[in-house]
Amino acid sequence: MSPLRMVYLALAIWGAIHPMYYFVTYMRETGTGLGGLIDAWYVNASTHGLVWDLTIAAITLTVWIIAETIVRKNWLGLVAIPATFCIGVSCGLPLYLFLRTRNPE
Repeated sequence: MSPLRMVYLALAIWGAIHPMYYFVTYMRETGTGLGGLIDAWYVNASTHGLVWDLTIAAITLTVWIIAETIVRKNWLGLVAIPATFCIGVSCGLPLYLFLRTRNPE
């Protein structure tokens, strides 16, 4: 595995664990669960803007993944779509780059 692929994999793992730590910590502290976390994302204009920023980035990444999957026939790359929407762009983007740069079989 190339050093660049190892960097992508490390970033995907970090992008999955680090943000999730804060989400879980918040939900434990407030006891509100996922609904409370989502409500907190819309508490003011700043967080609302950040949510839209990340949503647009996630949709853009999804369009790119689908377009490249159709051309390259790299079906494994589609795994990055649920990772993007269930975990975040910080996991989905480096995961897709990791999967995209693998040697074709």
